[in-house]
Amino acid sequence: MTLTCGVDEAGRGPLAGPVYAAAVILDAAQPVAGLADSKKLTPRQREALAPEIRSRAVAWAVASASVEEIDTLNILQASLLAMRRAVELLTVTPGQVLVDGLHRPRLAVPVRAIVRGDATVAEIAAASILAKVARDREMLALHQRHPQYGFDRHKGYPTSAHLAALREHGVSIVHRRSFAPVRVLLGAHGGPRP
Repeated sequence: MTLTCGVDEAGRGPLAGPVYAAAVILDAAQPVAGLADSKKLTPRQREALAPEIRSRAVAWAVASASVEEIDTLNILQASLLAMRRAVELLTVTPGQVLVDGLHRPRLAVPVRAIVRGDATVAEIAAASILAKVARDREMLALHQRHPQYGFDRHKGYPTSAHLAALREHGVSIVHRRSFAPVRVLLGAHGGPRP
């Protein structure tokens, strides 16, 4: 039997924080009820499903790419890097990898990209949940260090509140300098603040 690994990322669109990816090989003998695209679930539902996925999966792993890697490589390449890292961290080698979206990381096993795979493939849905939970936790930790930006509320996405905080407090070291709203502010105000 070929082991199928689902892979998805969380955090491509935000202006701050790392991008996360998860890789999950589900156990057909221990299905997880309620799997869905993480964006369609509430934070409470994701937090409830994550430990179930981790305990029932054949294998799972979460990895990230840093803000510096995002700014150096670009967000797409950093996302693919996080995906590759997650798959390489698995304790079991899958026979195939299914990735949400259009792009595939370079791996030593066959990889197929599936548009809207997080809504149609259980393994990808599980990966989307683990990646989102891990990234949200990271953003809550960043909120403790940088409360003025409100990361606990918007998780780094370019909401009007986040943009207003950026204008008021300037760019922090956890902001992605390559993203246009941040780049524009850096041009107007100089370098990042700690």
